[in-house]
Order: sequence, then structure tokens, then C-alpha cells
Amino acid sequence: FIVVDPKVDDDVKDAWDASSDEESEDISDSVKKDSSEEPKVEVKKTAPAKDEGGSEETSSEEDSDSEDGSDSEEQDDKTAAERTREKAEERIRAADMDLKIPGLLIIDTPGHESFSNLRNRGSSLCDIAILVVDIMHGLEPQTIESINLLKQKKCPFIVALNKIDRLYDWQTMNRKDIRDVLKSQASNTQMEFDQRSKAVIVEFAEQGLNAALFYENPDPRSYFSLVPTSAITGEGMGNLLALIVEYCQVKLPKRLMYSDELQATVLEVKAIPGLGTTIDVILVNGTLKEGDTMLVAGTDGPIVTQIRSLLMPQPMKELRVKNAYVEYKEVKAAQGVKIAAKELEKAIAGLNLYIAVKPDEVEVMRDEVARELRSALSSIKLQERGVYVQASTLGSLEALLEFLKVSKIPYSGIRVGPVVKKDVMKASIMLEHEPQYATILAFDVKVEKDAQELADSMNVEIFQADIIYHLFDKFMAYREQLKQKKREEFKNIAVFPCRLRVLPQFVFNSRDPIVCGVMVEAGILREGTPICVPSKEFVDIGIVTSIENNHKAVETARKGMEVCIKIDPIPGQSPKMFGRHFDETDFLVSKISRQSIDACKDYFRDDLVKTDWQLMVELKKLFQIL
Repeated sequence: FIVVDPKVDDDVKDAWDASSDEESEDISDSVKKDSSEEPKVEVKKTAPAKDEGGSEETSSEEDSDSEDGSDSEEQDDKTAAERTREKAEERIRAADMDLKIPGLLIIDTPGHESFSNLRNRGSSLCDIAILVVDIMHGLEPQTIESINLLKQKKCPFIVALNKIDRLYDWQTMNRKDIRDVLKSQASNTQMEFDQRSKAVIVEFAEQGLNAALFYENPDPRSYFSLVPTSAITGEGMGNLLALIVEYCQVKLPKRLMYSDELQATVLEVKAIPGLGTTIDVILVNGTLKEGDTMLVAGTDGPIVTQIRSLLMPQPMKELRVKNAYVEYKEVKAAQGVKIAAKELEKAIAGLNLYIAVKPDEVEVMRDEVARELRSALSSIKLQERGVYVQASTLGSLEALLEFLKVSKIPYSGIRVGPVVKKDVMKASIMLEHEPQYATILAFDVKVEKDAQELADSMNVEIFQADIIYHLFDKFMAYREQLKQKKREEFKNIAVFPCRLRVLPQFVFNSRDPIVCGVMVEAGILREGTPICVPSKEFVDIGIVTSIENNHKAVETARKGMEVCIKIDPIPGQSPKMFGRHFDETDFLVSKISRQSIDACKDYFRDDLVKTDWQLMVELKKLFQIL
């Protein structure tokens, strides 16, 4: 074991006691039922795009927008969430602990490494986090990034050591304490678990953090707890929730104190049949009432509207899943709430929601919302030449831009919202400068019909996808297609640099055409290359029309190769002769021009290696090309 000195990360250690110095302070003294809010728990998934383990046990049911489009049936008349709660209650009773917090509000964040901004936003909202680590893979790049975010925000977290069911010969045992489940496994399974869990602990130590299995934790203030879990079987979920409840009640009582000052963030904008466009909001502090005047950021400026209805899912259901919603006149923090109101079609997710109590507050808050949006967008640096990017939310826009930045794809324009004619006009500017960038990358947004028609008529490509990778693949395929088209177009203009020496014993024909053996001294010789002799006043010999190596036709010959070439005379010029116009003492070089150099740079850069470009520079000086 590598044990890290607890003093290394005092800021992380003190996160548990951000509100209180006394570890044993009980929630009953400081948090009353009417003055406490639900602790906000963030789930930081760190696995790549798809979870191998299927839907998580803590979800209430499968998302009803699944492939078959139907709601999943509940087994045993209980949802997965209800079964998990029962397991948690069993663990709480076993620990002889009083349950005093009203509940847990869980925010799930994407695990894909491009969505760091969304994980960052989640870290700002939550009181405690669950860091999901795959026991089979350990700490991945996005896991380390999440750890750094949590350290930066001084947010306490518990580690869910997930996918224990993937251990060899694992035997599932539901409704049991995870310690008992581990003890009941075969010795080889226990050994593999010990080996893999110790490897994860070492990886945490490398990040400057002490970690231990929750039942072996010597000091919760210095060591982060690892809870073995399986999302697919539900094993360990009860222990995980019981541990969260215990930490919230003992460690975070003052952090969970309710405040009347409104703090709410728009997480998602979604159209719901029968309700129109709605927004999903995380209410961190304060109260929302039906009829309140609210302000949110929109694509065309701040949106001022009245709350028509406050909707929440039925108990133990998920906000994202289609269910019969329960309508409330008033909602108090902390809650996830769906708000139905007019004119939300152009609302932007990822920014704060404001409530204007008095009419004269509207203008002040309108300015504040506009300033927030400007601030969020001004941090994005645009290039003079690049693609036009659009996304459904500010968070997904930032995620896509980060992905493009890493992929070295420049972007010249951005917008949040559906693709309209104005966007096509902006993207079409690139047709004059860089046609490959006259494209719109539309991430999770719809394209208006008239915008698509305009794009088709102006040769602006619109790529649409709900997954970043798919959007990237479509654009790269289009870019490659354009490149191949241009390469074909400039094939006869681009001249590769080469220097040749004639092998006098292999001159088979001295005139019209010249057929001889040559040694490629430097560069790359290919069919279609015009050849001249610098030492004989740059006399043009002709154009290489074929190359043979060991009696086999080849398209190119590189440095060090001895090949036989056929040089045809340039149309309209008198044929040149070996022995009269040049001999074996003269070097032959490819005749380059400014136009051919530019064509090589733009379309054949990857075909030439460093030494080829060095020869290109030498020939450029030789031919006195500016």
C-alpha cells in the first residue's frame, strides 16, 4: 500500500468540515425538518460513452425514450429505486442510525471526457458527490479530471467501485450487506477483488489522495471511502446510500442549511407533448411559486415569462422519464422541478434562473441575464476561418467546442439553438476563403426546412447528430472527400521535389523519348514530373511519363532507389538528347514553381517527409522563387 500523508491534501480533508469543526456534531441540533434541504448528490460517471452494465439500479426505470418507445414494466410491483431504498433502509437500521434528512436529490453528469464543463457545473451545485470508478479499468483520464474538479471545489465525495459483477465467477446475492456478499464469494473471486481494489487505492495515492474500503476506513476525515457496487445487480447500492446519509447527517449539517435567497439553474430545455416547451431546473435554495415572473437566458436575448405550472415526478420516479407529473402551487429547495411556461422555445440551458418579485426588478434582472450569457460566450475564442457550430444547450456547445479544439478543427462562429437561414448565410462566408469550412455542425438541434433548402442552393453542408463522435466522423469524412477531390484536381499542378543522377551504363534510348536508368539522390520522383538541368541553363528535358523498378511499373520512387524512367518531350518543344544537351555529369531536378509549391502545401503535405521539404527549399532558392 502507498499511504499518503493526510497533510498533502488538507483542503480536501477539510471539505468534510467546511461548515463545522466538530466531527461528531449531530444534525438534530442544527437542522430541523422545516429548515433543511435535500442534500444534492452528484453522480460523476467516468466510464466512456456507453455503460457496459446496462441501466443503473438507482434509476427508477428505463428511459421511456428507449428504442422500443415503450415504458419498461416494473418487476415485483416495485421500481429499482424502491428496491434500492429498501436496501439502504436495511443498512441504516443495521447501523442503528436515525434517518433525519428529508431525502436525496441526485444529479447525474456525463462520463464522456468532452463534457468536463457539465461535470464542473454539477460540482458547483452539489453538496456531496459519488465518483463512479470501474473496478476493471481503474482511474481513467476523465476520472482524474473529476477528482481535480472536486478538489478545486472542495466538494466531499464517496467512491462507488462499480462493476464488481464482472469479477470472475461472481455469485449475485441480493438484499445482503456487501461485506457479507464478498465473504460468500469463492476464494479466487475474493483474491481478484482484493487485487483490483488495492490497485485502485494505489492509483488514488498517485493522485495525492488516501482511499480505503468503507469498512476498513481508519479515518473518514483523511481517507475517502470506496464502496463496492454493481449497477446491474444492485449489490452494494444500499451500503452506498446509507453511507451518503450518514456523512450528510454527521459531517454536513450546516452546509445543508436552507436559505431563502433563490438559487436555481436551468439544466435542460425539452418539448413535452401536451405541455409545450418546458425547462428542467435544479432549485438549490429558495422557493418557486406558480404565477411568479421568471427570467432565463434565450438565444435572442433574455426571456421574461410567467410560471404556468410547477411539475415534479411522482415519488421514486425520475424527472427525465415520461410519467404522469404531479403539479404543485409552490416548490421549496432542494428539488429538481420541471417548469411549464410560454416562450421557452428559445431558452438556453446551463445558466441561472431569476425571479422578479416587483415589476421594477425585471429590467435589472434582464441586464443580469444578458451579462451572464455574454460572459459565458465571450470566454469562447473564435478563429477567422473555421466551421460554424450550433448546439441545443450552452453546456453541450462548450463540450463540442472543447472536442473540436482537441481535434484541431477551427471554428469561426457559434450559436445556441436550431439552425435557421441566418446561420447558413454566416457559414457561407467561408466559401470565399476555405470551402471545407463552409459547414454547420449541428449538435442535438433541429434544422429548419427553409435553412436546409438555402444550404443546398449555396453549397453549405449541414451535419446533424446527437452524439459528438458521430458529428466529428461525418465532418472528417466530408473533409477527406473534399481533399481527395482537390488532390485529383491539382495532381498535374503539384510537382514533388527530386534530384536525379543518370546511370550512363543504363541509357537505352537517348532521344524522343529518353529511356535511361537513374539514381534518386534526394526527394521523391513520381509520374508527371517535369525535369530540367540547372547546370545547362535550366534546359527543359521533358516530362517523366513512366517509372519501372525491377521490370514493374511504379508510380513513385524515393531516395536511394535505382529505377528506369521514360522522359517524353514537352509538347511544342524540340526533343532534347542525352549526350548533346546533358550528360551523366549533370544532375536532373524537378522543375517547381510557386503554383506547384502551394499545391503541395495545401493538398499533398502528408505525402512529403521533412527531407523532401528541405529539398523543396533548396530548389526554391535555385529557381529563385519568391
